[in-house]
Formats: sequence, structure tokens, C-alpha cells
Amino acid sequence: MSTARRVLVIGGGAAGNAMTVLLRRAGLTVDLIEAKDDWNATAGSGITLQGNALRVLRELGVWEEVGASGFGFGSVGITAPDGTVLHVAEDLRTGGDDLPATVGMQRPRLQRILIDAVRAGGASVRLGTRVERLEQDGTGVTVGFTDGTEGRYDLVVAADGMGSATRAAIGITAKPEPTGMAIWRVAVPRPDGVTRTDLAYGGPAYIAGYCPTSDTTIYAYVVEANRDRASIPPQSYADEMRGLTAAYGGFWPEITGHITDPAKVNYSWFDRMLVEGSWHRGRVVLVGDAAHCCPPTLAQGAALSLEDAWVLAQLLTGAEVWDDALLQSYYERRMARVRPVVEASVQIGQWQLDGVRDADVPGLMGRTMTMLRELP
Repeated sequence: MSTARRVLVIGGGAAGNAMTVLLRRAGLTVDLIEAKDDWNATAGSGITLQGNALRVLRELGVWEEVGASGFGFGSVGITAPDGTVLHVAEDLRTGGDDLPATVGMQRPRLQRILIDAVRAGGASVRLGTRVERLEQDGTGVTVGFTDGTEGRYDLVVAADGMGSATRAAIGITAKPEPTGMAIWRVAVPRPDGVTRTDLAYGGPAYIAGYCPTSDTTIYAYVVEANRDRASIPPQSYADEMRGLTAAYGGFWPEITGHITDPAKVNYSWFDRMLVEGSWHRGRVVLVGDAAHCCPPTLAQGAALSLEDAWVLAQLLTGAEVWDDALLQSYYERRMARVRPVVEASVQIGQWQLDGVRDADVPGLMGRTMTMLRELP
């Protein structure tokens, strides 16, 4: 592989940051552009990182910081709406026995760790910048940017998320579709005794859960049927979320008491998407949410995105020729893993929507997570 090659990475989220770190480590020239001026450094509440995500973060060289910044645990509890613990299951260590099963952490902290890794790797980074024009030929891609500059690249990696403008620009028509559910999320202080994720199915919400994200914080969430966002004034977000969480017992009364600032409450729909056929057109290739997205019922969104970057970087840095066959092999390798996760994530939510009381949620979760123990 020639290290003289030049790659453009579009998007500075988990997949784009990971891709940049891995390619720079191999000696390639990498330009990273991100549309947000602040590199999305403060957005989000919490994130659940299971072992297969931690495995990639270790490959990036940031596991020690992640482990120190987050809260590791190895089980999940199922509770009744009143807080009674019905069952505790040991989580599978999908990243291997030398990593925790799960780490919860504050999403802005993870982003900051990845930003620092990108900076340390020496990539060229431009914030507040988008692609305005893509022109491909047999040897590369000429890219025009919104800041008036232009660049020539051997490959363009589109990591610009669910609403990827790059995906549409290269003629892939797939778009995220709502599943019928929506989630309220908030970061609050950690109650004494919360040392794992607990999930309650039923009550006024389909799912009510929380995940410790540090020694002092958790993020809490409740899932309901989606509603027209325009019908919910942002200033009412805390009231809306409290209206759902107030019906739950256990640690929820303490959590509910901290849901006071509507600006700290996030509301979003569950979406699903899976690009079929291939994830590239010529020398432009999709990674992460630009290629697939699923509801967070299995907490695999970030993990799949990180795996995409790891697999594609391995293929690119190990090949002398970057051609359709190489990029198609990336798609085929990833699709075998991504499809069952997307389908299982959607199915678990659909069972809740349909009120299927005898649904085999634990069985489907277990089968899917067992598959993820294998290397991607």
C-alpha cells in the first residue's frame, strides 16, 4: 500500500474520527471536515458502549481514557414499573474477556477523547466546512468545499450520519425511516446504588431505563410512541419527560426530581435504515450511520459505526489497489454483521409497539450479542 494516498473523511463523529486516527497511523494523508463549528463536542447526554465498541476504542489507543472516564459494569436488570427487580442477567463480554461487558459514559466526554486522538494523529481538520461538489474519474475524486477551496483525493469516506448529504450526492436513495417510537433522554446525578443498566418494560412508557456514565452521573431515558415534534414546545421537554418517569418506582423518584431543565432533555425518534447492494459509488464509500442506523434497543449504533471504520481501515491499509472489488468486500463483510443487529433492534421495538407479551426479547438479545463476540 502506498502511503502517498490522500483520503478525505466527511464527518467528525465516532466513525469519522476513528477512520481518521487509523488511516493516519498507517501514514496516509487525511483531511477531516466537520459541518459543526464545535465538532459536536457538547451534544448528547450519555452513551452505552458494549465490548465490541470497546475493542475498537482499544485499537484506537483511547481505551485507558475511556475506561477511566466512564462506568464499567457487567449485568443488566429487568424491573417491574414499581422498581421491583425481576431478573438480573450477566452481560456477554462481546469485546473479549479482557474488557468489561459494558461501559456507560457521557457522550461529550467520549467525543472529546476522540477529538484529542484525531488532533494527536496529525490529520488536517477543518470545522464548519461541508462538501459542495464531488467530481469522480478513474483515478480519484475532486472535491469542492463550502469555504471555496478544492482538493483531490484517492478516496472519500462519508461518515456524515443518518442524514448524509454525501449518500444522496452519489445516487444512493436510501433514507432513514421512523420505527414508530421516540425516546426522551437526560443526564442527571447518579443515585447511590445505581451500578448497572436497569430496564422496565411497561407502565406509561414502552421502556424506562438508565445507565451509569461516571461515578457521579447517569443518563436516563423513556421510550414512547413518536409524536409530531412540532407539537411539543421545547420549553416543555422536562415536564413531558417527568410526566412519564413519575409513574416508575425504585430509583426513578430520585431521577425524576432532577429532570427540571428542558434544555438538558433530548427528544428524538427511533429510525432504521440499511443501504443495500453496496456502500460505495466509485471512490466514495459510506461508513457508520450514513450506511445503516437502528433504534438503540441493543445499544449498538456507535459500536457498529466504530467497527465499520476499523474494518475499512484494515482493508485499505492492507491493499495495494483500491478498487470496486475491495470496497465491495468491505460491504459484504460488514453487511453480514450489521443486518442481524439492525433487524433485531427493530424487532425488539416492534414487539413493544405491538404489545406482544410473550416476545422472546432476552433470547433475541442473547443470540445477537453472542454473534458480536466474533471479530467484525
